[in-house]
Amino acid sequence: MKRFIVPLLIILSALTLKAQTVIHPDNTVTFNYRNDNAERVSVDVQFAGSHEMTKDADGIWTVTLGPAASDIYPYHFVVDGISVMDPSNPEFFPNETFKNSLLDIRGTGEPLIHAVREVPHGSVDYVNYYSKTLGVFGNAIVYTPPFYDRHPEKKYPVMYLISGTTDTEEVYFKVGKVNLILDNLIAEGAAEEMIVVLPYGNPAKYYPVGQQPFYADFNGDLVNDLMPFVESNYRTINDRDYRAIGGFSRGGNQGLAIGLTNLDKFSYLCSYSSFTSMDIPGVYDDAAKANDQIKLFWLGVGTDDFLFGNAKEYMDFLDAKGIRNMKEFTTDKFGHTWMNAKYFLDKSLRLLFKEGDPYEGYTEPELVLAEKKDPSGQEQKLTPEVMAKLFPMPVNSPECNADGSVTFRLQAPDADKVELECQMFKEKKHMEKDGKGVWTVTVKPDSPDIYSYSFYVDGTRIADPVNPLITPDESFKCSLADIKGDQPSVHDLQNVPHGKVSYRMYHSATYGFDRPLCVYTPAGYEPAGTEKLPVLYLFHGDGDTYESWFKVGRVNNILDNLIAEGAAERMIVVMPYSNPVPEMQARGIAASVDPDEFVSEMLDDVIPFVESEYNVLVGAHDSEILKAASAGNTWPKRRDYFELFARKLFK
Repeated sequence: MKRFIVPLLIILSALTLKAQTVIHPDNTVTFNYRNDNAERVSVDVQFAGSHEMTKDADGIWTVTLGPAASDIYPYHFVVDGISVMDPSNPEFFPNETFKNSLLDIRGTGEPLIHAVREVPHGSVDYVNYYSKTLGVFGNAIVYTPPFYDRHPEKKYPVMYLISGTTDTEEVYFKVGKVNLILDNLIAEGAAEEMIVVLPYGNPAKYYPVGQQPFYADFNGDLVNDLMPFVESNYRTINDRDYRAIGGFSRGGNQGLAIGLTNLDKFSYLCSYSSFTSMDIPGVYDDAAKANDQIKLFWLGVGTDDFLFGNAKEYMDFLDAKGIRNMKEFTTDKFGHTWMNAKYFLDKSLRLLFKEGDPYEGYTEPELVLAEKKDPSGQEQKLTPEVMAKLFPMPVNSPECNADGSVTFRLQAPDADKVELECQMFKEKKHMEKDGKGVWTVTVKPDSPDIYSYSFYVDGTRIADPVNPLITPDESFKCSLADIKGDQPSVHDLQNVPHGKVSYRMYHSATYGFDRPLCVYTPAGYEPAGTEKLPVLYLFHGDGDTYESWFKVGRVNNILDNLIAEGAAERMIVVMPYSNPVPEMQARGIAASVDPDEFVSEMLDDVIPFVESEYNVLVGAHDSEILKAASAGNTWPKRRDYFELFARKLFK
């Protein structure tokens, strides 16, 4: 029997609603923020820059800006000099350093190319692979086009797409929306079906904080480890004419460098707001050979980008060498931004892997220079001074020590008081400031685990700005301290066969729009195979999201490890998003939800989708439903509970 435990939906009070950022029909935006301790607050948003906010009679800091062109814009609040994500916004920019929220201005006209449209959707898989080059497990994300699982006989071309400096492998998914852009282009017949692989461009982050090498061989890892993994686990056409590589910013540099030094493996090269070395032996001095090998050399940059001078110099260099290339310039997307990255992706994806000459009909665009130059009057370029300003040397936090303790650090030279709040202990811990303005505290947990934490800077709560691990909550997002013991825990990534977690989109007839969920499938599961598996429907707790059991609960690692030792049955785990309110608000739909609607959605939309897309057992005891909140109010308790539950499930 299928057992449903209906999760409690969030009831939004009038004051809570008032503290939320609001996008108006005319594309103006009212930024609202509640902080009773703040003396001065501003908002910094990519379409308008920095603007002071004023406090109203209810204690809400507010300002209205715009109108802005429809797009996705990063923003954050600056509270008495400290950068803070919007605690009322569930959408955020995944990054190694800065913490920004995301503002999705959709407008009222034709949906943008990155919008969620009612078209067939591909799958976005989070995978782990072992890198012999690095000696550690690596992370990657793999997009497969719609109906990939339904056509086991079909093979696909592949694009390797790399994010920029300080970005994680998630950014081309969560901010660049490559999956939705391709879904829409494929549905229009404007792009070929393809697989897209998103590597992590900074593999030094795979190592423990404080032990990260100055140089980690990303190029060798991608070519010698990630590519063979992809080609062994996905149906790829393993031929240079069916491989592309590129990226944004640093990722564009990496993509061009790898592609140009491996022209036996790649024939499509794409640079978005970037450039690479002009000294690559055996490439630039034989234009005829390069033009024969490179089917498309695509280069895009904004004329107001701080890298424009470098990118244009590289384009001029290729022209002087006689190496054919296709250029794209913008002037209206605020420089070095992901608005440009999405635009360039839309333009270039249409040209990949098609029959014929992609340059046919191409005319080099007129170059309209932006007014913005550096103080010398020259076009902006990347210099060591610019790099130091853009990417200052961060402090290390949290850093695990040999004695089992953990040191937390925060750079806040102007703060008077900084405290650490962490699930390791009940009371906040006072931090001490050194002569460089770095606040520090060292604590020791009772046992290794994954603990959420945050800093309080003169009363303002913030996430750790240098820690990319963060809770994907609907409200305030804590940082995560993943503390390892002498022996791996059941929730750790171990040397066992790994399943994957796939982000899927299904149409909810109940609510009238497409919605996301996560699906775990165990190692070796073949959608087109004969193995049928039972299903666990795993709900998140109040304030969590559909990602929480994966990103914080580590349900995939727990099941990988238990299944490997024979302690748990092979199963599929479906993690739906029980709260439709954020998407309803974004669509201008009244945000009141009847719990019965959620039950209807499970019965009428979620379960039929799962049973149509996966080989599932359908019987009296072949599905179970578990709500996160029933496992306690902390994730360490929930993980322990889930482990015990998983050992008994479907036995």
